[in-house]
Amino acid sequence: MYRREKRNSGKFLEKVWALTVVSTIILSICLLSVLAAVHVLAAPAAPVVRDSIKIIEIESEPVTVPVMAAEPQPETELIIIDPGHGGLDEGCRGGAALEKEINLQVAKLVEEKLLEKGYRVVLAREGDTYIAKEDRAKLANELQADAYVSIHQNAYEDGEVSGIETWYDSAGPGEGSKRLAQLVHYETINAVDGKARELVDSTELYVTGEVQMPSCLIETGFLSNQEERDLLLDQEYQEKLAEGIANGIDLYFHPKTMYLTFDDGPSPENTEKILDVLKEKNVKATFFMIGEYVEKYPEIARRVAEEGHVIGVHCYRHDYQVLYESVDSYVEDFQKAYDIIVEVTGTEPVFFRFPGGSVNAYNREIVGEVVEVMNEKGFIYYDWNASLEDAVRKAEPEELIAYARETTLGRKKVVMLAHDTVDNTALCLEDFIESFPDYRMEVLKPGIKPIQFSLPEKME
Repeated sequence: MYRREKRNSGKFLEKVWALTVVSTIILSICLLSVLAAVHVLAAPAAPVVRDSIKIIEIESEPVTVPVMAAEPQPETELIIIDPGHGGLDEGCRGGAALEKEINLQVAKLVEEKLLEKGYRVVLAREGDTYIAKEDRAKLANELQADAYVSIHQNAYEDGEVSGIETWYDSAGPGEGSKRLAQLVHYETINAVDGKARELVDSTELYVTGEVQMPSCLIETGFLSNQEERDLLLDQEYQEKLAEGIANGIDLYFHPKTMYLTFDDGPSPENTEKILDVLKEKNVKATFFMIGEYVEKYPEIARRVAEEGHVIGVHCYRHDYQVLYESVDSYVEDFQKAYDIIVEVTGTEPVFFRFPGGSVNAYNREIVGEVVEVMNEKGFIYYDWNASLEDAVRKAEPEELIAYARETTLGRKKVVMLAHDTVDNTALCLEDFIESFPDYRMEVLKPGIKPIQFSLPEKME
C-alpha cells in the first residue's frame, strides 16, 4: 500500500511537472499577449504629428499624409453681469414689484444678447440667492473678466422721479470704467427712448471700486414711479433694456472709428493747446498744414510730428483765387508746401486736402484734372463726412460738439473736420473727445479708403 502510494505519488509528480510546464508556456503566451495589449493601450491614440505632417509608423516604409494645422481661436471677452441683490436681500420694492426679480430677469436677457454677439458671459447669481458683494467682486477678479456690469432698480420717496442713471468709479482699479458707463448709459437710453438722469462718478459703491476691470452699475428705472414700474415689469420693455446694455458693452470692445483731422495750422495760439489735450487723452490726429505757417512756426510743426501725429498738405498759401487759377498754379503751390513740410518736420506727406474741399465754387473748372495729376504723383486727397462747423459758425464750445455729434449720423467710419486755428475748438477738445466714447480715434494711413466728395460728371 505504501509502495503503491509511493509509485502513484511519483506518477502524480510527473503529471504535476508536465502540467506545470504546459501552464508555464500558456502563462507566458498570455503574459506576452497582455504586454502587447498594454503596449497598444499605452500608445498614442492618434499618429505622431510633427510639423503638421502625420507620420504613420508601419512595418513597411512610412506613409506621410499632409494635414491642415488647427488655427488657434481667439478667446472672446468675458463679461460678468451682476443682477443686484437676491435672496433675503430684496432691494427696493414698488407695489408688488421686487427689485431683485427684475434685476435677474433683465440680466438673463442681457446674457442672451451678449452670447448672440459672441461674448462669454457669467451671471453673478443664477437664481434667487444672496451673494455678498465681496464675493461678487472676488468672482470677477478670479475669473479675470474683461468687464463687469451690475443691474439695479431705483426708488425715491417722490413718486414722480424717473429715469435711468449709471454709476462708475474713475478712482477704482478698473481703467476704462467711465467710457463703459457712458456707452451702457447712452445706448440703454436710446434703446428704450427713456429719460436720462446723470452719470455718477462715485467711490461709494463697493463692487465698482473693487473689481479689477472696467465696471459700472446701471439703475434702469424707478420702482417708486408707477408708470416706470409698469414698464419695468413688461417683457418687451425688458428686452429693449437688455438690448441697450448689450449694445453699450459691445461698443466698448468694438468701437466705431473716427479720424480726427485739423486744417489750417500750425497756429501759435491754438495748435499747442490742442496737442496738450491730445497727449493727455492719448489720441492721435491728422494735421493738414499750410506751408507758410510751417515756415513761421517750425517748432510747432516739428512737435506735431514728434508726438506721432500724421501731417498732410493743405496748401502753401490759403488764397483760393490764386490757388485755383489753373492746374499749374495748384500743383506749384502744393509742391512748395510739400517741400517746406519735409524740410521742417522730416516727414513726407502722402495725404492732402483741398482748401474748401474737393468740390467748391473756386475749383470747378480744374479739380478733375488736378485730381488726375495728383493721383499720378501718388498723393491721396481726403474730404470729410462730419464736422465741428468751427470754420463757418461763431459757436460756443458746447455747440461745436453738438454739431459734430449731429453730423456723424452714427457712421462706422468718420473723418471729422476741425481747425486748429479756432479758439473754441481748442477749448472744447477735451469735452469733444469725452463725447465720443463709441469711437476709437485714429490717424489716417495708407490703405484706408478715403472719404471724397463726388465730383461733377464733367470734372471726372
